[in-house]
Amino acid sequence: MARNSSLAPQMALSRLSLLLLAALALSSLPILAIARGGDAISNRSGHLGQRTALPKRRLFEEKEPQITEEMTRGYMSNSELEMAVKKFAKRCANISRVYSIGKSVNGVPLWVIEISDKPGQKEAEPAFKFIGNVHGDEPVGRELLVLLANWLCNNYMQDSLATLIVRSVHLHILPTMNPDGFALRRRGNANNIDLNRDFPDQFYHMNDVISLRQPETKAIMDWVKQQHFTASASLHGGALVANYPWDGTQDTRKHYYACPDDKTFRYMATVYSRSHYNMSLSKEFEGGIINGAFWYPIYGGMQDWNYIYGGCFELTLEISDTKWPKASELPVIWEYNRMSMLNLVASIVKTGVHGRVFAANTGRPLPASVIIRGIDYKVNASWTFGDYHRMLAPRGNYEGSTFRFLLMINLLHLCLVSKQGPHEFKWRMRL
Repeated sequence: MARNSSLAPQMALSRLSLLLLAALALSSLPILAIARGGDAISNRSGHLGQRTALPKRRLFEEKEPQITEEMTRGYMSNSELEMAVKKFAKRCANISRVYSIGKSVNGVPLWVIEISDKPGQKEAEPAFKFIGNVHGDEPVGRELLVLLANWLCNNYMQDSLATLIVRSVHLHILPTMNPDGFALRRRGNANNIDLNRDFPDQFYHMNDVISLRQPETKAIMDWVKQQHFTASASLHGGALVANYPWDGTQDTRKHYYACPDDKTFRYMATVYSRSHYNMSLSKEFEGGIINGAFWYPIYGGMQDWNYIYGGCFELTLEISDTKWPKASELPVIWEYNRMSMLNLVASIVKTGVHGRVFAANTGRPLPASVIIRGIDYKVNASWTFGDYHRMLAPRGNYEGSTFRFLLMINLLHLCLVSKQGPHEFKWRMRL
């Protein structure tokens, strides 16, 4: 649902309970600090990372377990999944659309379900994506994502959380990123490449070679560039934990390696873990969450790439101890994860800083970025509406400086009015 009317200056003045000066800077301005030094590269999100050579990581370090016919019984085949997606689109046409972001190596379409009260339309709202079946031998995510879509359709206008998500978020669901690997019952795609090691990496030069990139990876990268996602999560199996960046370390050793938004990522992971039936009770992972590099470093992962190059806060969710559990266990796994999935999506509108940057005289969006002092990362406003959605952990103090913009805040809804001349302000905000 569009919020243009609530963002108009006249309406905002009567509704806003708190007036703050906030930190915004034109995206053309230099970032405040370089976190890591050395030869840095810039990117869409504004994080500056250092490149260093690493030895090539082997994709499959252990022999993969044999997936039997009995294990696959009860799971949707690729053709059955496609039929389920299209059936959903017909049944829930008022709040959804189905589109493809590309094809796998073997030509299987990568179908996406978009759920919104205005599907297919651009709005000044945050967007969230779920991606399942990144690894072919981890199929639970593809089943749960279809269940999630149907639950939202069945409960829209009846359940407050379902209604909030449909009205305030554009939710994009890709049930399977690796349909070929699923059909072959193995981790990698049809070329036997681990897709979660195939993305450009801040430390691993080899993944910059475009000719070696897999079509599934290219499809995800193009998708992220087009949609301007606020946050996302990929669903995996084999453990029960919410994993957050960084996934790799500069020195290639296993240790806690925090990204600039470590506090926010820990909050997001905790939202998922504590909403889960028993993830937060884990004896292996404290609180049911883990820094990826502290668990075991990987390079070329989708999670870090989303944050660095896509401006998207992504988690890697391990949602079942067994990679390929019996299909009879799926209803229980769904119930254990349902509230976690819903609360994670809802968190992108319940927390953080949201608003629009536009010219007061014309109403046209302006190129701008949100920069928080002490966090070496910037979130860019969209070109379509000038809207931005900056994830931040609640119960924190945030400081910054403002150039040319006056910010008014009422709970989560912000209205920005351009001022004439160069003005710089200091601000403090507590969420």
